[in-house]
Amino acid sequence: MSAQDPEPGLAPGFSIRSARAVDVPVILRFIRALAEYEKLAHQVSATEKALHETLFGGRPAAEVVLAEIYGRPVGFAVYFSNYSTFLARPGIYLEDLFVLPEFRGRGFGKALLIHVARVAQERSCGRFDWQVLDWNEPSILFYKSLGAVPLDDWTTMRVTGDALDRLARIGLACDF
Repeated sequence: MSAQDPEPGLAPGFSIRSARAVDVPVILRFIRALAEYEKLAHQVSATEKALHETLFGGRPAAEVVLAEIYGRPVGFAVYFSNYSTFLARPGIYLEDLFVLPEFRGRGFGKALLIHVARVAQERSCGRFDWQVLDWNEPSILFYKSLGAVPLDDWTTMRVTGDALDRLARIGLACDF
């Protein structure tokens, strides 16, 4: 889906394009708006400098696409490659998907998901994963309507901040 090949049925002037380094301020605004919606704004420590380095530096950690109407950014998706040992194939993990509230209900979020799904197919990925907060029933219903299934038997685990620092410093004293 691009400006040259818009998805049928979407608003005139709608397009999805890969973000560029000059888009970092827009990306950060979307991150902050998403965090507000998810009631997690207090967890955002991202800066324009950090986003520039991690998304557009020498070793990009993720990819970003922007949804636009006549060049005005209205949403974004952030995704990165992962790997399934069981499938012996790459996958794509969708880190964030966000559409400005005033543009929701027009198919733009769906278009972003379709775009990333097509990237996954082009790259011969075996799966396309993401998470959704358990209280976000509208999103859960939307994802299920597209064929996504919740993995209720998996628990997400995370190590971050001081705990990550401590874990990385643990000595490898092994009694073999």
